[in-house]
Amino acid sequence: MEELNGIATGSDEQGAPEFPQSIGDGETTDAEEQALMEQFLRDPAHDYRNLKYGDTVDGTIMRVDRDEILVDIGAKAEGIVPSREMQSMEPADRAALQVGDVLLVFVVQSEDKEGRAILSIDKARQEKSWRVLQQAYESNEVISARVVNYNKGGLLVNLDGVRGFVPASQVSGISRGPDTQKQSDMARMVNTELPLKVIEINRNRNRLILSERQAVQESRELKKDELLAQLQEGGVRTGTVSSVCDFGAFVDIGGADGLVHLSEISWSRVKHPSEVLKVGDKVQVAILSIDNDRKRIALSIKRTQSEPWTRAGEKYQLGQLVEGTITQLASFGAFARIEDGIEGLIHISEMGDERIQHPKEVVSEGDVVQARVIRIDPARKRMGLSLRLNREADAPAGEEDDG
Repeated sequence: MEELNGIATGSDEQGAPEFPQSIGDGETTDAEEQALMEQFLRDPAHDYRNLKYGDTVDGTIMRVDRDEILVDIGAKAEGIVPSREMQSMEPADRAALQVGDVLLVFVVQSEDKEGRAILSIDKARQEKSWRVLQQAYESNEVISARVVNYNKGGLLVNLDGVRGFVPASQVSGISRGPDTQKQSDMARMVNTELPLKVIEINRNRNRLILSERQAVQESRELKKDELLAQLQEGGVRTGTVSSVCDFGAFVDIGGADGLVHLSEISWSRVKHPSEVLKVGDKVQVAILSIDNDRKRIALSIKRTQSEPWTRAGEKYQLGQLVEGTITQLASFGAFARIEDGIEGLIHISEMGDERIQHPKEVVSEGDVVQARVIRIDPARKRMGLSLRLNREADAPAGEEDDG
């Protein structure tokens, strides 16, 4: 027997506190009875949750049956999870459940006709997933999800019970060509994991829109910052041509694209990058400059190779016959590429014994010709050629300077 503020109380054999014996025996006032009742109800042993639809709580598994799970959720009676409310659980996960395990459940019905709460594991997972997604949206985080299906407009993903939609325009791996190609691309992505960013979330409308393109772009930006901090001017990297345009080519050097300007592609004259490069080509590039503020990288392909004119003086001599490809016509003559980086000028006067008005009367761009070296000046990167093969090299190096 214990004393509580001078009032005798007792406990039954199970240890549950009994109602104060003095209440109702006519020996206390109404005020005293009210105070004792409030104290009795404040006992933690009598605290029960007043649960309602939509509450998500942690419960303790009391029993696992084939068709339902009995869960203690701190209410007056245990709750049950019927089989229809645990469809999202994998068979292996369900088989692993044991008495005493803590289980997150969603209150579907606060009390059925037997006084038990009806609970759902499926809706609890959805609830938890919605909260995680909302947090990811607010903090601008990148998440990952598996593609489960697709439709005409894009990909469908599953995020722990919440169905999300990724529009085709927000997926970098889907072509912008014919619908048949788009459908083929999307079919190929089923069962793959994609990095995603939440771009629209509305739980009331059960609407979740995501973007793979933004997630990839953000990832590339982070990698680019890391790469910029590591790069050094003059260094050489292996890269992959990612795109080709009129003024040059962009090369991915491991998370960031750098520009190889048209003039830095080859020691030879190049009119358009597509003449020598295509998307996917592996190339060696030299780092020319790094602009950290604008996050731009200037690259060069030709500077990873030796400058051809440095060995031209040893390789070519006056009077030597060479083979060249006509690369450009001018009013005063034609240029012929002897090798990458070395071109020679065939002056109009050296195109034959007969007088001509324009080089196009004799040669066209792309023609392969036999010519004789008649002048050579490696220091100025100049070479004179003649189509008159019997002509002797009678002019000293650098005497003529046409072009």
